[in-house]
Amino acid sequence: MYVSETYIRVRYGETDQMGYVYYGNYAMYYEVARVESLRKLGLTYKELEDMGVMMPVLENHSRYLAAARYDDNLKIITTIREKPGVRIRFEYDIFNEAEKLINQGETLLVFVDKATGKPCRPPQVFSELLTPYFT
Repeated sequence: MYVSETYIRVRYGETDQMGYVYYGNYAMYYEVARVESLRKLGLTYKELEDMGVMMPVLENHSRYLAAARYDDNLKIITTIREKPGVRIRFEYDIFNEAEKLINQGETLLVFVDKATGKPCRPPQVFSELLTPYFT
């Protein structure tokens, strides 16, 4: 299992009229955490794309437990529980500064060959970077 931690400060423009983070912004927070988790693993999205592989989102699920507010510093724990094949699932737990769990989410992505547009296995280097977390 691979786990990483990312922090995001809530900006004013991400809140609604009530001062809460607009629900649609959680998908963006998931993306930021996902990209940073791969960077911490040792491979960036850009490098994957340069290798000819894209990772479009197939599914996005969110569970809202409590509100985040302007200027909150959110901690996002990103987890990959299973070694990916053609698909990869990311789980997210978002905590506020009081360490209260305020959101849980999950995204399912698929590896796609840019040239053919068809699903493919992840690049070998990606699999090798994840292997120590699944042995």
